[in-house]
Amino acid sequence: MRAQLILIRLATAIITILAGNLAAQDLPALRSHDAAAIDTSTALNAQARMDDADTALALSADGALLYGASPLKMDGYQYCSLAVALSEKGELRQSVRAASQALYLAQQSKDSELLARAYRDLAIVYGYGGDYDKAVAFANAALKQTVKDPTQIVGPAHKVLGDAAARQGDYNGAIAEYRLALPGSSDHYRPLVQLSLVNALIGSGDLASARTELGSLKIAATDTLLSTELKRTEAKLLLAEKKPADALVLYRELEHSASGDDGGYQRFWAEDGIARSQLAMGDKAQAAATWTQALDGLDQVRAQFRSEEFKIGLFSDVQSVFAQAIDLYSQMGDSATAFDLSERSRSRALLDEVRDRAKLAPGVASTIPVAELQKQLHADERVVEFHSLPDRLLVWVVGDDGLREQSYPIPHKDLIRLVDAFRQSIIAGRRSAVGAAEQLGELLIKPLNLPLNARLIVVPHGPLHYLPFQALRVDGHYLIEQHPISVTPSISIAMQLIRRGTVMNGSLTAFGNPDVAPQYALPGSEAEVKALAAAFPGTQLFLHDQATKSRFEASAGKTSLIHVAAHAQADTIDPLYSRILLANENGKVDFLEAHEVLGLNLDKVSLVTLSACESGLGRVADGDEVLGFTRSFLSAGSSGLIVSLWPVSDDATKLLMSTLYGELAKGSDVQVAMQRAQLAVLHTKGMDHPFFWAPFDVIGDWRLTVGAKP
Repeated sequence: MRAQLILIRLATAIITILAGNLAAQDLPALRSHDAAAIDTSTALNAQARMDDADTALALSADGALLYGASPLKMDGYQYCSLAVALSEKGELRQSVRAASQALYLAQQSKDSELLARAYRDLAIVYGYGGDYDKAVAFANAALKQTVKDPTQIVGPAHKVLGDAAARQGDYNGAIAEYRLALPGSSDHYRPLVQLSLVNALIGSGDLASARTELGSLKIAATDTLLSTELKRTEAKLLLAEKKPADALVLYRELEHSASGDDGGYQRFWAEDGIARSQLAMGDKAQAAATWTQALDGLDQVRAQFRSEEFKIGLFSDVQSVFAQAIDLYSQMGDSATAFDLSERSRSRALLDEVRDRAKLAPGVASTIPVAELQKQLHADERVVEFHSLPDRLLVWVVGDDGLREQSYPIPHKDLIRLVDAFRQSIIAGRRSAVGAAEQLGELLIKPLNLPLNARLIVVPHGPLHYLPFQALRVDGHYLIEQHPISVTPSISIAMQLIRRGTVMNGSLTAFGNPDVAPQYALPGSEAEVKALAAAFPGTQLFLHDQATKSRFEASAGKTSLIHVAAHAQADTIDPLYSRILLANENGKVDFLEAHEVLGLNLDKVSLVTLSACESGLGRVADGDEVLGFTRSFLSAGSSGLIVSLWPVSDDATKLLMSTLYGELAKGSDVQVAMQRAQLAVLHTKGMDHPFFWAPFDVIGDWRLTVGAKP
């Protein structure tokens, strides 16, 4: 009965929020504050620029700049080869940059063959990155070109279209595209398309056709990788055919035959199959034990990008194994193990994203068990940790007095719709946002029965990283009115940061309104950082052409507080290339990328504030957390971070930041300081809409306080 009530509330919330957005109400909350309304328009334009950053036109322009700046020039086909090699390694943004140079050269030379290959390569890399809309657009663009060798274009382009459909659950659409790809594929490429077709047929439920197609596959015995994946696909088909005992035998064979440099990874997937077979045979306890064994073994497996998973249509995702294990332990009533696995999944997500592309500090991906966490929490602190599963949303509330688990029947796809609709209603300043906040607060927060005034440490998951929890409403009040709130990508990470100490000295270095280009000017940020300097005498202040990357890198390890008021752009294809736009140096546009932050030593830095457009947003993938600046700064040693969730208002941000730093200067911890700062904006006439006061999150060590400057 309770589950039915939640489903009714879910449906009502989705309808209410979407209806409010479709009504396209004007901006009543914003129009009472003209300056801020102008800021809103500017912010939305900035958002549009970010959304359009990877169009063919923009990429061609980027390609022209990159080609012109490169001391070593290659021909277009060499750039295509480089793009392919980089995408195979998982260097997705670098692959895009190579393909964009090929695109530029193709357009300059009017070479349709090169143009088709550039579009093909862009389609492949955006497919790997999970941006299906762009992958589809570039694949279709490739197919429109006239080419001499269709096998280089037709097969790969249709396969990208099939992969995009399959990964979104449209198996019939995937099957149609794979069948179009087969006759247009080379002999070498065709088995990959056939394996993808088999997996799509299994997904669609057409098991007879899958069995026929599988039987027709011819793979050379010397191709050990494809032979192994063929067996894995056959075992998957046996499970779908409800023959778990037969599947178990085949998965056991795969487990025992795993060897070589990639043996640990192959063994992991064999053990995952064994667990699924055991679960299908009704042995939950053994399946849980096998998944635990597989995940324990995964800790020893080197993280690397595996393009072969995309090529054969299995789209294997380590996070899906965590999700199955978490779901099973939750069903079995073992909430503590489910919670611990959720923490481990976040750690592995970081390793899988960074791989060997950047340096990670020792222990940054380690986790602590929930029993140890409880000992370290104060009596007034509650950890609220979420994990979005395919068919439901799990929530754990952890305090020094115990662990409680809550399950909401909210499918992952519906959660995405809810969060996206709510966020859009806030950014657009619609009146419906307040009603939506009530709906979401009643749905997600009220059933948790959180103690009044408890400090909340929220650990989001999946789309919830885009959700401003402070703006949810319960019983007619915003959550921030009743609770100090902070966020962390992993409670284990936050507790590690707390162990380093919670008092920061008062040295502040601030960067504001960097000279980038006229469209990126932030005049309000200049007043913002000057106001902060008044609260912290002796502040190092860098404005305009002084706010450079070199100055940031030189001062970052020598100050306790860093404040950056500049534009930031999330890279949704490769979060390690998310960037902060700083002042031009030596006549060139310059920016600080997230992977470069990982290389800095920020052990002396207590708090970094990124007062910029959407600095907190990286890629939100299935089962991982926001990657990009959030994890980069924390991993580099910063104890805390303040980031924004949407384009911000100059006037509101100036008030919020001056209040925040004023509170820090008085001795308030950062969590309480942010609460008071957000309430100060909320209670200012014309700024009570969440757009103005709710964009910023405190991330990491929520107990940070400012001590005397040494």
